[in-house]
Parts: sequence; structure tokens; C-alpha cells
Amino acid sequence: MKKIITCSFLLLLTAIGFLSCEKDDLCAEGSITTPNIVVEFYDKDNRTVLKNVTYFQYFTTDGDTLPSYKTYLNTNKILVPLRTDNEESQWIFSLGKKVNSDTIYNKDAVTFKYVHNEIYVSRACGFKSNFILNPNTQDDPNPQVDDSQDADGLWIQDYTIEQPNIETSDEVHVKIYF
Repeated sequence: MKKIITCSFLLLLTAIGFLSCEKDDLCAEGSITTPNIVVEFYDKDNRTVLKNVTYFQYFTTDGDTLPSYKTYLNTNKILVPLRTDNEESQWIFSLGKKVNSDTIYNKDAVTFKYVHNEIYVSRACGFKSNFILNPNTQDDPNPQVDDSQDADGLWIQDYTIEQPNIETSDEVHVKIYF
């Protein structure tokens, strides 16, 4: 009888131990995360034709909070992160072209202004941010494009905001014409 009670007690403790276990708190692959702004490049003379940027780089002078450098070769679409600790992000968009055996870069400073909202995803994943680009007006252009090197001129000729609500990285948010 004592043996049955002891076995029953051990079985009960084991069952309680297994039932009290929690699922691992890991953010699953493919979980919703903070989206990047999607930028597509188009021909300035034929605004419906996608145009590849060759030897394209973007970087920031604020390497502490964002990735500081990214390079693309022959692409017409890039994904750029936005700061979640500020209401604007400035990037240097650098377009290279081959001249003889050298690559010459023309650099434009692009500043995106926005508001962001933090949304709770789960205990494991924490929060994600969605962004809403500020309206593009004559007095306050958004994005703001400046020549980061006065001598080389702007390579970005024009841009349009296609989707001001940045909730996913699956759609184009900004088109740049060059």
C-alpha cells in the first residue's frame, strides 16, 4: 500500500511538472517585424520604365542606431530601414558609374520624415513599428533630397510617394526617378 501511494505521489508530481511547463518564448521565423521603406528606381524620361541602379550604395553617418552601409549591384528596388527612436532618418544614396577602370560616385542625402507607432506583437517578439510618411508639400518636401557633395549635382531628379503607410515591406512606398 505504501508503495502504491509513493508511486502515485511521484506520478502526480511528474504530471504537475509537465503541465506547468510553458512554451519556449522564441519569436518564430516569419513573424511580423518592423518593415523597411521600399524604394523603386525609374527612368526620368519614361516614368513607367524601371531602371536599374548599378554600383549603388546607401549609408548613414549615424552607424550606432542603423546599419551603416549597404551595397547593391544592378537592382531597381531597395529596402531601407527607418529609425524607430526618431521621427526622421537620413541616408546618403550613392550612385556609381564606371569611368575607364574607376567607379565614380554621385551622393545625394535623402531625409525621410515620418511618425511611427509601436504595436505589440507578442511576448517573444516584443513590439514592431509602423510608419506614416509626412505629406510631401512645397514648403516641407518629404523625402528631402540634398546634394551631399556640392560639385557633383543631384542624381535624383524627382520622386513620388506611392504609399505613405509603411506597414509591410511587400509594396513600393517611394519611386525615385533618375
